[in-house]
Order: sequence, then C-alpha cells, then structure tokens
Amino acid sequence: MKIIGAEHIKDLCAGAAFLATGGGGDPYVSQLLAEQLLEKYGAATLISPEDLADDAFVVSIGMVGAPTVTLEQLPTEEEAIGALNKYEEITGKKIDAVIPFEVGGGNSTIPLFVAAIKGIPCVDGDGMGRALPEAQMMTFPIYGAKPTPAVIMDAFGNSELLECEDALTFEKEIRAKAVAMGGMISSAEHGMSGELVKRSAIPHTISFAVELGRLLRGHGGVIDAIQDNLFKLFAESDYGVIKHLFTGKVVDSERKIIGGYDVGTATLQGFGSTGSGGSNGARDNAETKMELLIKNEYLVAKIGDRVVASVPDLICVVEQETSRSLNAERMRYGQRVAVYGIGCTHHYRTPEALAVTEPRAFGFDLDYVPLEKISID
Repeated sequence: MKIIGAEHIKDLCAGAAFLATGGGGDPYVSQLLAEQLLEKYGAATLISPEDLADDAFVVSIGMVGAPTVTLEQLPTEEEAIGALNKYEEITGKKIDAVIPFEVGGGNSTIPLFVAAIKGIPCVDGDGMGRALPEAQMMTFPIYGAKPTPAVIMDAFGNSELLECEDALTFEKEIRAKAVAMGGMISSAEHGMSGELVKRSAIPHTISFAVELGRLLRGHGGVIDAIQDNLFKLFAESDYGVIKHLFTGKVVDSERKIIGGYDVGTATLQGFGSTGSGGSNGARDNAETKMELLIKNEYLVAKIGDRVVASVPDLICVVEQETSRSLNAERMRYGQRVAVYGIGCTHHYRTPEALAVTEPRAFGFDLDYVPLEKISID
C-alpha cells in the first residue's frame, strides 16, 4: 500500500491533466479541494488492484457532466461523499474501497479525498487510463461490471437512484440527469468485487500520474527540454507508444455545451522559421495546420486531411513554453502548444473495447489506426 497526502496532489493533478486529453474537468479547482481535505482528514491509502481481496466490494466515484461548468460551479466534498453514503444506505452494502472512473483531470482526486474521509482505501487504478466522455467507454462495463445501481447527487444535495439494464442506457440516463441537475453531478456507480476490479481496471494509473506530474512540474519550462525523459517514462509504462505530433499556436477554438458535453474544434498553426520550438519539418511549417476534434476530450488530430491520432489513443496538448497541460475549455487564441500522441493500454485493443471507443463510436467516419502504425512525417 502507498500513501497519498496533500503534498502529492500538485504532482497528481499535473499528471492527471496530461492524461485527461483535454477533458476531465479543471485540475486546479480539484487540486485546491483535495489538498484542503487531505490536510483536514489525513492522507489517503492507495491499494494496488492485485492486493484487493477477491470478495472486497469496490465502488467507482467521480463527477459527470460538462467540464466547463466547474469553472463557475465549483465542486465541494458534499456531493461526492453524499453520493457514496447514500449508495451504502440504499443498497445496504458496506463499501471496502473506492476507485476513480478515470485518471484524467479532476476525477483523479475525488476518490482520494472520499477515501480519506471514509477511512477506506482508494484503488491505484481506474476505468480509462485517460479521460473519455461516456460511461460505456469505461473498462469496467466493457469487462463485465454493471453500472447500476448508481446514486447521483447535485450541488444542492438532491439525490436520485438510477437502475439501468446496460452501460449505454446508463450513459443516456445519467447524461440527461446531469443536464437537468445543473450540468455537473457526482455519481457512485459500478459496484464490483475485488476480483472484477483485477480483471477490468487499468492498474497503477494514480501512482503513474504522480510520477508524470513530478516530471512535468519539476521542470516547469519549455517542453522540448524534458521530451526525452517524457518519452522514456511512457515507454516503460503500459501505454508504451508516445509521439510528438505537432508544435504551433492556437489560431481558432470553438466549443459549445451540447447534450451535457463540451463539443467543438480547435485549429493550430505551425510556427514556421520565425517561431520557437520548430524541429518537426513539415509539421512546424507556417503553412501547416492541425485540427483537433473535441467532445470533452481531444478525440481526433488531423494535419491537413490526414488523421495522425485518434481515440482510443491519447491526444495530449501542453503549453509549449511551460510544460503545463491544456484542457480544452482553457484553450485560447495565441497559445503556443505542443501536441503528443500516446498509445492506449492493451485494455482498449480488444474488439469489445474498440466497438465503443473507436472514432466511429463518436460519429466520425474513420477507422481506428493504432498510433504506432501511423507515419507522422
């Protein structure tokens, strides 16, 4: 077991923001909340999936909705701990541990402070290894966990019990509830055994995010200076593949909240010979543009008409001069950025997983091509 205290949260949030692929909620707000609560209640215990008892009862917890909402409606601990307590009350089951929906963004911190408040461990793993916008895209339901019963709670303490037959129906129901209840809600869901966690969760992603964040924060300068170390870190992980896709500036960014999602596009333009950070030939040419297609997260990256990365692989954007990750809702004209593609873990390479996470699952008329098979130059 490991301990995650307030002193680890900045690194965790920096790493989780990178893995969030543009979504997952504002990491700074979650950072402040988690630091405050872990100072108050003490450090959280982090348990590896393989150390769980097979009959342990584990519940996934986090927030659901449009990340832009959290910039104005700040989250508190009451919704998350309230949803979990209500879950125990309604189901009559004692929860032995909690696990994040996703390691990406703010949802990486919520199970930690909930675990500290409840005095139970948080599993070092999650259901995505990144952030994704829809419930059926989590590895938990893909590999056998039922999403319901689920208990949702809004910022005003209103709660509801959801019962659905499958993950796709659950996604439609919980998304509609999120819209009706203010745009962002907390949810306790996917109750499962320790044995099922071992089969379905992506392991050790919380501790990996801390290590990644330590690298990003410890440098705090131009991303080029730590690119070799970044590549080494991912090469030694379950992700394996990482590629530098583009360096340029934001010349257009458009998003709308549609059906409980942040949906839009962003356009980047290469620096050319007069800019900084140019080392990618045609990819940095001032004539070259990259388009990012967004649904909460960066889902598809195109240079011209050519797709250079797509979901379920990760598309991660950082500020070129600071190494800070850039969430989609904070993307603005003129920002200088570097874009990286990262291979998804093996959990998303199966036919069952690709059926709900490949580009066509999002309405794009594209076949998924693994990042390692795409030539960038």
